[in-house]
Amino acid sequence: MKINVGVIGFGTVGSGTVRILLENKETIKKKTGVELVLKRIADLDIETDRGINIPEGVLTTDATKILNDPEIDVVVELIGGINPAKDFILKAIQAGKHVVTANKALLATEGKEIFESACRKNVCLGFEASVAGGIPVIKVIKEGLTANNILSIYGIINGTSNYILTKMTREGVDFSTALKEAQERGYAEADPTFDIEGIDSAHKLTLMASLAFGIPLSYDSLYVEGISGITSMDIEFASALGYKIKLLAITKLINGEVELRVHPTMIPEDYLISKVDGVLNAVYVVGDAVGETLYYGRGAGDMPTGSAVVADIIDIARRIRDGVSGDRDLRFIGSETHLKVKPIGEIESMYYFRFTALDRPGVLSKISGILGEHQISIASVIQKGRKVGEAVPLVLLTHTARERNVQEAIAKIDRLDVVSDKTVVIRVEGEQE
Repeated sequence: MKINVGVIGFGTVGSGTVRILLENKETIKKKTGVELVLKRIADLDIETDRGINIPEGVLTTDATKILNDPEIDVVVELIGGINPAKDFILKAIQAGKHVVTANKALLATEGKEIFESACRKNVCLGFEASVAGGIPVIKVIKEGLTANNILSIYGIINGTSNYILTKMTREGVDFSTALKEAQERGYAEADPTFDIEGIDSAHKLTLMASLAFGIPLSYDSLYVEGISGITSMDIEFASALGYKIKLLAITKLINGEVELRVHPTMIPEDYLISKVDGVLNAVYVVGDAVGETLYYGRGAGDMPTGSAVVADIIDIARRIRDGVSGDRDLRFIGSETHLKVKPIGEIESMYYFRFTALDRPGVLSKISGILGEHQISIASVIQKGRKVGEAVPLVLLTHTARERNVQEAIAKIDRLDVVSDKTVVIRVEGEQE
C-alpha cells in the first residue's frame, strides 16, 4: 500500500523529515507494510542545497500544489509560526487530508479550532514532534499511560535554557556569557526570547497538560517566568543547599485543580532529572498505577524531531491501511471538565529567598518576623562573609508556603530600610525535609 506525503517547509526539521522519509523508506516499508511516497516538498527557498538527493519534480515554491493535490494523503506542516501555517493546516483538513505538525506555538494558542476542525472532517492530526523533539512523550501520555490517572509532569523541555543553566553551573559564568556562547554554537536564536523567557516551554506544557488531564488548551492561564534573572550567585547558593536550578515546566493535579507553571526551579541534585544537562530534554511523569517514569533524549534538531514527525506519518499510514479514519481521542479540545486551573497565587511550594540586606544586628529577626506573619517558616539560613554596615546576601530556604503569602511578605520585606535590592525568589521542588 502506498501513502503519498506532502511536506510544507524545508528548513531544519523539514530537512530531517525528508531525509528520513527517503533514506529509511525500505526500513519503514518492511516494518509496516506501507510505502511512504514523498510526492511534494514546498518551500520558498528551493535553491539551497540541503545535502539531500531530492527526486526531480518534487520541489515547489507553491504550497497549494500540496493542498490541492487529491492524491496526497498526509500533509506535513513544518514552517512554524501562526500564519500562514494555520491557514495551510485548516485548508488541508478541509480537503480531507490528514495532518502532521511540529508547531507547538500554533497548537497551544490556536489549537481548539484546529482540533475541532480535524474531528469534524474525521481526519488525524499528529503532533508528537511539537513537544520534546525525538522523545515520544505525547505517545507516552496519550497511549502508554492511558490506564493511569496522571498525577504530575515535570519537564526540562527547552534545550537552549538547559544549556545556558548547565554552562552557568559548571563554569560559573554569568547569564549573558552563557547565552552568547549558546548563540555562537547555534543552540539559541538571534532573538532568544521564546526560549529564555519560558514561552517555548509554556507552549509545550499546554499540550501535555491538556492530554494528561483532559482540560481545554489553557495557555492563557499558565504562569510563565524565564531564566534571565538567574545569577551565578544563586546557582552557587543552590549548590551549597544541595540543589540545582533548572527551567521546569510543571503541571500537577491536586484536589481537583491543575497547576500550570513554567519557571526556574531548584531541585535536589541527586534527582535523576537534575542530572539532565546541556541541550538534552527530559520529561518526568508520575501516574497512579505506574509510579514515577522518566523520558530522556534530544529535544530538538533535524533528525530527532524529524524522527517524531515520521513516526506520526507512520501511525496515520497504519490507520489508513487498517481502514480506521480520524482520531477522536483528543479530549482536550472539549470545554466540559470539572477540573480548574489553579491560580499561581494559590499554589504551595518551598522557596529560596536571597535578600540583599545590611549586615547589622536585628536584620534577620525583622525579615523572619514578616515571614512568620505570613505563615512562612524557615528551613535553613546561609550568610557567607561579613561586612558590618554594608549590604550582603542573606539566603533563606523555607518549608512549604502559599505563593500569595510569599509575594505579600516579599513586597513588605523589600520596603524595609535594611534591604537594599529586590529579593530573588526561586521555587523549590522535592521532598519536604
